[in-house]
Amino acid sequence: MISVNDLRTGLTIEYEGAIFSVVDFLHVKPGKGAAFVRTKLKNIRTGATIEKTFRAGEKIERAHIETKQMQYLYSSDSEYFFMDTESYDQLSLNKDDLGDAPNYLLENMTIGIQFYEGQAIGVDLPTTVILEVTETEPGFRGDTAQGATKPATLETGILVQVPLFVEQGEKVKVDTRTGEYLSRA
Repeated sequence: MISVNDLRTGLTIEYEGAIFSVVDFLHVKPGKGAAFVRTKLKNIRTGATIEKTFRAGEKIERAHIETKQMQYLYSSDSEYFFMDTESYDQLSLNKDDLGDAPNYLLENMTIGIQFYEGQAIGVDLPTTVILEVTETEPGFRGDTAQGATKPATLETGILVQVPLFVEQGEKVKVDTRTGEYLSRA
């Protein structure tokens, strides 16, 4: 049990039978009345975000999440298969468990799989991935009206807005948190 006064961004807690990650928190001490902590919590299993206010000093259960490095092997229908890099055990997760992670997964890529009480609950992707542009329209010289972009389909099937100078076959760096183009690789 930890006090809500000790909450920090990224900390995982167990609240009302679900596991949440602290996205944002604010300690508030009004002129009148007792202090409280206003939080924004993200449900790790569903991805839903809620806002919750706790009384200062209130105790909540901390959730201990273990992250194992696993290698992505392949996908079959809506199942994605991973292998533990230490024990070589294989694990399959369905598309619902992964959220938007399949948009950034390449075969043989090593990612972190999060476990809570022995059950896989989510993935921990790297902040950026490098993907090849498989389809995009050609950019024309002179089409540079202040940061103009065009849609590009990447090798995983995700659609990303890229600058006009990016051509088919080039590799680009994409932010996995926002799905935005960062730079050429």
